[in-house]
Amino acid sequence: MNHLKIKKQPPTEAESHAVELNPGAIDLKIAQIQAYLSYTEDLMIQKLVVNNQSCALLYLEALVKTDLIQSSVLKPLLESNSSDIEQILNSIEVKKSSDILQIGTSLLNGFCISVLENDSAAIMMPVAELYNRSIQEPKEEQIIKGSHDGFIESLSVNLNLIRNRIKSPKLKVKYFTLGSVTKTKVAMMHMDNIADTNIIEECEKRLSAIDLDYLYSVGNIEEMIEEHPLSPFPQTIQTERPDRAVSYLMEGKIVIIVDGSPCVLVLPITFFSFFQSPDDYNGRWITGSFYRIIRYISFMLAISLPAIYIAIVSYHSEVLPVGILYSVTVSLTYVPLPPILEAIVMLIILELLKEAAIRLPSPIAQTIGIVGGLVIGTAVVEAHLVSHTMIVVIGLTAIASFVSPLSEFGTSLRILGFPSMLAASLFGLFGISIIMMAICIHLCKIETLGVPYFAPFGPFNGKKGQIDIFFRLPIWKTSKDSKTKKPGFHIQSFLRRWKRS
Repeated sequence: MNHLKIKKQPPTEAESHAVELNPGAIDLKIAQIQAYLSYTEDLMIQKLVVNNQSCALLYLEALVKTDLIQSSVLKPLLESNSSDIEQILNSIEVKKSSDILQIGTSLLNGFCISVLENDSAAIMMPVAELYNRSIQEPKEEQIIKGSHDGFIESLSVNLNLIRNRIKSPKLKVKYFTLGSVTKTKVAMMHMDNIADTNIIEECEKRLSAIDLDYLYSVGNIEEMIEEHPLSPFPQTIQTERPDRAVSYLMEGKIVIIVDGSPCVLVLPITFFSFFQSPDDYNGRWITGSFYRIIRYISFMLAISLPAIYIAIVSYHSEVLPVGILYSVTVSLTYVPLPPILEAIVMLIILELLKEAAIRLPSPIAQTIGIVGGLVIGTAVVEAHLVSHTMIVVIGLTAIASFVSPLSEFGTSLRILGFPSMLAASLFGLFGISIIMMAICIHLCKIETLGVPYFAPFGPFNGKKGQIDIFFRLPIWKTSKDSKTKKPGFHIQSFLRRWKRS
């Protein structure tokens, strides 16, 4: 955390000491609140008389539900004969304060403020208008089986999605307010009986040390608390899936939710977490294990396949069978570019097509992806700028990088492909070996919140059940209760039935 720079700003007058609301006339109170809110024009002021007592209602027009003000505030005030406004509004969660800072914060949170003549305390009533989109499945983390809901931009809704899945008193939530200007609400969740207390304390310490003017996404938090910002590997997981977040909570990890962001942050994370998908646990264990192995194979292909091709073509062509060697040699005959430039050009074109497909509307993006890929691929081959074999290699590399359940990890793999290709063009297969060793050393070196990133292999931990990293073991095999046995077929019961028959 040495790179984290704490920026201290001089406190404002309202933050330095409590500023009390003027106890005099209503106009003085209104002027004081207007000054705190920089005389914004969307501050609505409505003066009225309630049983011979002057009062004024203040609220920010864009943040409140006007129908609720009419039905729950104005109507009871005008129809009641009581002079006690708190008693009139007892159906609403009413708060009282004379602190200008608290009053202004309440207005910014969608409260309606009532100030009375010759009374220094203001009455605050929640009438916020909440605009939430419907709960839908995340487009970037779609699965075949399992739940199809996802987080949205509302902090309370996201907490609800997790609480509905974990109905345990041990699920603990701690709130933070980050951003000196935005005042963004952040929730940190963990299982109190599972998560490591040292990790929890370290995470709280880092969140409390963040000092930013604005905070609008979990990406800001990720960048501030990660320990190795120069590493190409992501050290946290951003997910929009509640089931994935719940599974991490049950493993003792911490989930950070930012109000206004549909992604939640999960930490600490290990390297092997990026190869796991909810689909692995929504079907049979054999199927889940098969696809997990496929993801590990795709990881190696995405990093090393173009580099291996460059090394073989440039230095080690004798390892190829004669038939394949002849085909590759013919395809390279009229190509003026060296293999390293071929690969870099095609990878850049691939990234351009990917970015264009993301930014354009869906119907146009599909056309660009298919037609653009076919037209450009055919054109560069016919122009003898790139060989046929290189097209196949780059296509397989792109597919392998897209296999990762999390898109950010796939992007890291494509970035790592460039240094491996450069090493292969300079030193051949020996250069690829050096790059792979450097990646392994780097993975063993970095940590997240004190947890080794390459655990349980760096350092090695031979605890039982670590095979689940590479294979999706059956539930009855990984249960914490050692007496739990697989229902269904047992060899002993089968032999007993066979003897009876």
